[in-house]
Amino acid sequence: MNIDVNLNIHYTAPDTVWDKIGEVYESMPYWASNENGPCWKGEGIDLWASVEPSGIQIAGEMPEDIWNEWYLDLKNKLTDALGYEIGEPEDGFEFKYDWGA
Repeated sequence: MNIDVNLNIHYTAPDTVWDKIGEVYESMPYWASNENGPCWKGEGIDLWASVEPSGIQIAGEMPEDIWNEWYLDLKNKLTDALGYEIGEPEDGFEFKYDWGA
């Protein structure tokens, strides 16, 4: 399955937020590396993450049955780590700009 989603994490987030995001990324199944950017690899799995003006982008390939559980787990872990609900902006999830609160 071809994956291309954006999450409501703005590129202006401070380093402390990016540190938490990195910890969540590394905790996810299929974590492969951060040398050339965050990525996850496995049989039929080739995902990467990047920071874009539209939010964090997760793109690549992952079987649908794995993706559905993996993506829910990623959003839940990011929500817990960052303290606000993480999801896709086009689904109504707001960006957080007041990082001090």
